Amino acid sequence: MIRLYMTMSLDGFIAGPDDRPGQELGEGGGRLFNWLDDRHGDGPSGQVFREALATGALISGRRTFELAGRWGGDHHDGVPIHVLTRHVDPADTPPGSARFFTDVTAAAEEARAAAGKRDVMVHGASAARALLDARQLDEIEVHLVPVLLGAGRRLFDGAKAELELVRRLEDRDVLHLRYRVR
Repeated sequence: MIRLYMTMSLDGFIAGPDDRPGQELGEGGGRLFNWLDDRHGDGPSGQVFREALATGALISGRRTFELAGRWGGDHHDGVPIHVLTRHVDPADTPPGSARFFTDVTAAAEEARAAAGKRDVMVHGASAARALLDARQLDEIEVHLVPVLLGAGRRLFDGAKAELELVRRLEDRDVLHLRYRVR
């Protein structure tokens, strides 16, 4: 199962305006992640966080990968990191278990194989849209935060899909919504 995990404001932004190195979440975007304060608890946010870290591989967009400092080559537990990019510079060796892919389907196939019986985590708006367009995205888990950022980076600009709600978990300052892509 390939599942997008993304935190989003009620008006559809995953980062505030001016997201860049040194200000990775944009202006005001840090508010989106207050729910992570409860990630080690027994409540819904803790459950969702543990599920995310139980995934066996990761697919990320290149921009997300770079803004996250390439995760130092290890997103969690040494799982393989599959980075979607438009161009691979042969001189750019990604750290740790990370590999670059220009082919969305190849990245999805290799991530599924690497994950084995575990799910594959997806990060990044462009990666999500590319996987959705290639019919490789199985589920979308949105951590919906009750804030209006007004501007910034949108998650689903230009995306079209039919979704089916399969889980709804509510916690302090967040609604965790999981959808199956039809």
